[in-house]
Amino acid sequence: MSDTRGAVLLLVSGAITMGYAVAGLFFLRFWRETRDRLFLIFSGAFWVLGLQRLALVFSRDMIEDHTGLYLVRLFAFLLILAAIVDKNRSTPQPPG
Repeated sequence: MSDTRGAVLLLVSGAITMGYAVAGLFFLRFWRETRDRLFLIFSGAFWVLGLQRLALVFSRDMIEDHTGLYLVRLFAFLLILAAIVDKNRSTPQPPG
């Protein structure tokens, strides 16, 4: 990998990691205001995605097809899915 390409990959990965961290902080703020656990789980999922991206940076040659890194990403998406299902099941439906 050339030095320029490697620097660009590190820059982009840093920006993505920062984006995940900021999204996690926003959802954490929304959770503090509403105490709705949907926001807390979303916050955790985005922090997991950020940690996965950070682990990718420190992996050898930044190869994304490592199974362990995909499993971490899958876990984060399953957290988001579980939060949505939980929110839809716990909200009382108005009488019809």
